[in-house]
Amino acid sequence: MGLYPAEIEAQAAAIVSTYRTRDWMIATAESCTGGLIAGALTEIAGSSAVVDRGFVTYTNQAKMDLIGVSAKVLEVYGAVSRETALQMAHGALMRSDAFVAVAVTGIAGPGGGSAEKPVGLVHLALKTRSGLIDHKEMRYGDIGRSEVRLATIRTALEMLSAAAQTLA
Repeated sequence: MGLYPAEIEAQAAAIVSTYRTRDWMIATAESCTGGLIAGALTEIAGSSAVVDRGFVTYTNQAKMDLIGVSAKVLEVYGAVSRETALQMAHGALMRSDAFVAVAVTGIAGPGGGSAEKPVGLVHLALKTRSGLIDHKEMRYGDIGRSEVRLATIRTALEMLSAAAQTLA
């Protein structure tokens, strides 16, 4: 048994297999998951053919410094927003050799939520070099920090799988 639940490892293994056959690399830009998406992918043997790099950008400063999220976007929309997630995906793609970048930013809890942005709110974005852009706003609810993070990993992996199917 690995570090992750069996279904996450199965999802990650399928992605590694599919992306390896297409010679596609992945970059991740992670806030609330702290590198766990990259970790799930690299749990799979042979993932070095698929995982280019991961950016853990937990602070706003890290988002700006490492992946070029604009201070204006952070000021106007906040770190947990569609706009920030899309800029994170774009920045990770531009600062990597990847074909696909997936980005996540959210509020895992237990604190930090508000009426407008409750605990369990996560924005995920995906961008490819071929121009595919995807965004999901997930409201997992106040289900516990670990469960929000695991749900976010599952959704990010689903987005990576869907991108491969869309671009088949």
